[in-house]
Amino acid sequence: MSSLALYRRYRPESFAEVIGQEHVTDPLQQALRNNRVNHAYLFSGPRGCGKTTSARILARCLNCEQGPTPTPCGECRSCRDLARNGPGSIDVIEIDAASHGGVDDARDLREKAFFGPASSRYKIYIIDEAHMVTPAGFNALLKVVEEPPEHLKFIFATTEPEKVIGTIRSRTHHYPFRLVPPGTLRSYLADVCGRENSPVEDGVLPLVVRAGAGSVRDSMSVMDQLLAGAGDDGVTYAMATALLGYTDGSLLDSIVDAFAAGDGAAAFEVVDRVIEGGNDPRRFVADLLERLRDLVILAAVPDAGDKGLIDAPADVVERMQAQASVFGAAELSRAADLVNDGLTEMRGATSPRLQVELICARVLLPAAYDDERSLQARLDRLERGASAANAAAFAAPPAGAAPLGYVPGPDAHAPQAQAPAPQGPAPVAPAGPDAARAAVRGEAPPAAPAAYAPPVAEPAPQAPPAPAPEPGQRPGSWPTAVGPGSGAGSAPGEQARRPGGWPTASAPGSGPAPAPTPPAAAPAAPAATEGGQNMAQGAAQVRNMWPDILEAVKNRRRFTWILLSQNAQVAGFDGTTLQLGFLNAGARDNFASSGSEEVLKQALAERFNAQWRIEAVVDASGGGGMPGPSGGGGGRPAPQYQPAPAAPAAPVAYEPRPQHTPPQQSAPAPQGQPGPSAQQPPPAAPPQGRDAGPAPEAPPSSYGAEPPRSVSLEDDVPEDDDPDLVDSALSGHDLIVRELGATVIDEFANEQ
Repeated sequence: MSSLALYRRYRPESFAEVIGQEHVTDPLQQALRNNRVNHAYLFSGPRGCGKTTSARILARCLNCEQGPTPTPCGECRSCRDLARNGPGSIDVIEIDAASHGGVDDARDLREKAFFGPASSRYKIYIIDEAHMVTPAGFNALLKVVEEPPEHLKFIFATTEPEKVIGTIRSRTHHYPFRLVPPGTLRSYLADVCGRENSPVEDGVLPLVVRAGAGSVRDSMSVMDQLLAGAGDDGVTYAMATALLGYTDGSLLDSIVDAFAAGDGAAAFEVVDRVIEGGNDPRRFVADLLERLRDLVILAAVPDAGDKGLIDAPADVVERMQAQASVFGAAELSRAADLVNDGLTEMRGATSPRLQVELICARVLLPAAYDDERSLQARLDRLERGASAANAAAFAAPPAGAAPLGYVPGPDAHAPQAQAPAPQGPAPVAPAGPDAARAAVRGEAPPAAPAAYAPPVAEPAPQAPPAPAPEPGQRPGSWPTAVGPGSGAGSAPGEQARRPGGWPTASAPGSGPAPAPTPPAAAPAAPAATEGGQNMAQGAAQVRNMWPDILEAVKNRRRFTWILLSQNAQVAGFDGTTLQLGFLNAGARDNFASSGSEEVLKQALAERFNAQWRIEAVVDASGGGGMPGPSGGGGGRPAPQYQPAPAAPAAPVAYEPRPQHTPPQQSAPAPQGQPGPSAQQPPPAAPPQGRDAGPAPEAPPSSYGAEPPRSVSLEDDVPEDDDPDLVDSALSGHDLIVRELGATVIDEFANEQ
């Protein structure tokens, strides 16, 4: 086998053999066919892309005995002299401008140029590395290049055409060469290996193409090195990665999997293997960036391998498709940006390992940054985790418990059917960061702690409920604890919790269970009353939340908090409108004109995610005079919040902070009449012959009127930046006239 370098053994001898430069070779061949050949040419482009080779082929085409022709015959003396292994022609002179670029060399060339060719048609000067010619040398050549003799041709080849002075460039035909596309270069290398009878494993040629960076000469040199060191089994992938210094694909797979799972331990173990294995940390980061680039493209174009957008074997593309499927688009883009920035920072770094570990830490911790890409990456992780957690929850609902969703409606306060109470609180599917991380790692989600279950009172035995149509719920009403489409007879486990729903609320389309009625009793009362009764039922719900509402308002604006805590009470709520009763018209007008209504809306939206309309009315009774349910009997108050719709429980709709003790009602409620804590329409007639014992006493009501709260002195002092702090210096009757619209009737002098 010849010891000649591979790129010299396979140097093209005609324009048809030049690869990847059709935009240059085709016009040149057509110019030769038309016999319109210029006197000077400028070939420019990256190294190793065929500039000097094309210049020799052009000289061969011009001096062929059958030429000028685009296809040299290869038999005449000129063609044999300019062949791949030929001795060269005396009429084709190659000059290396790196060593012959001075003004003296240019003068010598100019003097010899006027002598005719010895045996060929043209005398051709090929000036390689033309950008190395000095300005004085170019100026010395200017006249002969501008007006050469008929037998003289110039071909300049350079990698930096901008360094060739403009007066020379303007007198030449400029042909820019380009880097060879990876697919074309890979096919050419495979053909060369076939001619050399050397087997090459899959994955080696992409590494060679990548090492050559689009240069045919560089790629051939790398291939020649691998073929020289190949054994009987040819060039293997392990040999190529070790010799070329590239990172093994298994290391890249391991660290990408660690990024996807959020496993910092695995990621830092890969870094340790890279360093301990003697790999270049900068090369490892560059290879990781290349892998992330492939994953970004695969995430956007799933068939990128078939379209040639990714230069990798089929098995590697399939593996990368699986990796891209577990990332979000924002997470991949952010990781690529961080690795790219880290690669730039590694230039001149004194501790490359530290830089690699910092890059891994940044990729693994999107929460450490508050930019938009990090936020989107966190959302991608949460969405994947939530999807996995919800899939697990829907696949295996807990026995004996009905998952509950959230659908508000005024009919939620209707009586519910009795059913056997579950032994414990319903398990809740895990959610949040723990579930997201478990889903990303491919593990089973950890069991979440059981949700708080309010104490359930022992229900009195009752007769089976009569079937009744389920009333629909109005959007925006208060949540209930009934599953979707469930009634009293629904089996537990048939209901599904809607993702994002309240744990103790009802699912979409669900209605409350009909009121229990004995067989001999009169027909059951309607599920909900109309008009003021609905407002009263909703008010009982909101009164439980009122301390927390005041706390949220206090954090936003102290003036509004003082105004509401001392002068306002909840008068009614119908699911969309919150009615506030003020002690007098002045307090109501002050609430409306001071912007306090907007502050209250913002507090409700921020703290409770509620978009309610606020209606301010004058209610001197303080909201405690709402009419209760008519009729007596031993009916129990309907529960509002409970862990499952199976059994009635004490009304635990909301757990307010222990702010103060509400006052007792001025008059005790009639025997057997439910307090305002849970408004429930009673049956038309009391049931006769019921075996149930006396109904348990209702808990002390907390829904009645609340007295004005005592405000500490420091809370009553306005802040300096309070927008309602007015320094108008109005006092006395001027302030009363402006604020209350009073009219001065008479004035009495206060004599001492």
